[in-house]
Amino acid sequence: MDLFGGDDSADGVALFVDGPNVLRDEFDVDLDDIREAAATDRLATTRLYVDEHATPGLIQAAEARGFEVIVTSGDVDVKLAVDATKFAAQQRADTLAIASRDTDFKPVLEVANSFGLQTLAIAPGSHGRSDALRNAATDSVTLD
Repeated sequence: MDLFGGDDSADGVALFVDGPNVLRDEFDVDLDDIREAAATDRLATTRLYVDEHATPGLIQAAEARGFEVIVTSGDVDVKLAVDATKFAAQQRADTLAIASRDTDFKPVLEVANSFGLQTLAIAPGSHGRSDALRNAATDSVTLD
């Protein structure tokens, strides 16, 4: 077991979801869409980051779909970025996927790339897509 509760293998996809930026009514995206966009043969981890205002229904739905829910009282972006960067540095997966529309995660993808990981930027829709994230990732998906 590692610091994140996983095993020592470095395969599969590590999926990190920026809840406040992705799970908005205007995008009409749900957790199943995001999981499907990232899924290959194996998901090494699936994490949904939310703030303290997340509803119990959202948390229950995420857990029912196999997501580890991380609730932060501070900035969701900082916690997600630190965790994803640690995961990349430890090379705990073949691919690091970030579902967000926030350009702040560009350095995380760049670090993952520097460690030889494939990277995937998942955007919640074309009007929610960050070109900086898309260009920093080795692959990208736009959910519509």
